[in-house]
Amino acid sequence: MKEIDPKIYKKHHSFQDFKSHKTGIIDYQKTRAVRVLSEWSEGKLNTTHSVHKKENFVEVLNLVLVDLKSDLDDVLFKITPFIAEEMYTYSDEELLRFFYHRYRYDVFPQLERIDNYPPYLQIEPSSICNYRCVFCYQTDVNFFKKTTPGMGQMSLELFRQIVDEAYGNIEFLSLASRGEPLLAKEIEGMLQYVKGKFLNLKVNTNASLLTESKVHALLSGGVKTVVFSADAAEEPLYSQLRVNGKLDKVLKNIEMFQSIRQKDYSDLPVITRVSGVKVTEKQDIDSMERVWGGLVDQVAFVNYNPWENIYEAKPNGQTKACSDLFRRMFIWQDGLTNPCDSDYKSNLQVGKFPDHNISQLWRMERYENLRSAHKSGNRQLVHPCKGCAVV
Repeated sequence: MKEIDPKIYKKHHSFQDFKSHKTGIIDYQKTRAVRVLSEWSEGKLNTTHSVHKKENFVEVLNLVLVDLKSDLDDVLFKITPFIAEEMYTYSDEELLRFFYHRYRYDVFPQLERIDNYPPYLQIEPSSICNYRCVFCYQTDVNFFKKTTPGMGQMSLELFRQIVDEAYGNIEFLSLASRGEPLLAKEIEGMLQYVKGKFLNLKVNTNASLLTESKVHALLSGGVKTVVFSADAAEEPLYSQLRVNGKLDKVLKNIEMFQSIRQKDYSDLPVITRVSGVKVTEKQDIDSMERVWGGLVDQVAFVNYNPWENIYEAKPNGQTKACSDLFRRMFIWQDGLTNPCDSDYKSNLQVGKFPDHNISQLWRMERYENLRSAHKSGNRQLVHPCKGCAVV
């Protein structure tokens, strides 16, 4: 089935195809951003939020403003269609927070720079999944069993502890990683607990387990982006790629989501997206748009990366540092903390939350040593990084 074999996978810029209902928005949002940042620099905007007290806040926003005012093509920070659409969901004052965290997310990895918190935090409500997608690590039958140590669901108590520390320090979070988040028994309580705490909380789901109750929890909680993972718009291709999945069930569930959204949450600034992994030329973005386009705000394909078993991959000679080491951190369902999810067996784990807090884990000596190995061109000395395509 797989026909695409990447040598380099740019995870941050992984969209191969991206379609949105909005057009011509980059110039508008760039003009708006320059206006807002200029007003901030002149002291005309409210700066009482705690993020404005961050040591590098002024520096970062000034760098954003310089790049957005520049006519050069090689600036580090740009407003992409993806960013421009997200900006519609924020007020002017929220944009200041957004650009601070977005710059750290986009640019710090380019500079191989970090500060005291990861720009992005991925929390794993469940490591268990009901699918066995052909491109996913869940196909490792020797690892992903309910009886395997480390497999399970996060408790609401542990989730609250993570959220309490992240609040005010990290604005971009995902509830997703190795498993299906809606399998977590306490997912609805988790969604309610994050309400109003973060600029952008994203949930990735295969949509097979959506119920009316879960839809209301997603829409009434603190979720800004809901990503429905679907790689095809027709059978049998859908179920060939998303093994154990049924397209008709997922389609009905997303139709239910959209119906509830339109009826009860029509003014909610939430972004919905159907996103698939492009693993074969049989997948067609136009057919995806025809089927899913009327149900969600965006339809996209992301490039395929060989997630399914990095431990068996041959050394690929890659010496460029992995950007995720400077962009995001993962906390598994049991609190174990890992630099990436390609390493799904946690060979690179740096410690456990709450034995150490998020900031301590992010700056842990083992984490810093891993970054140093990558920065110095010695990635090929690290397993499993030596066979990974992510840069």
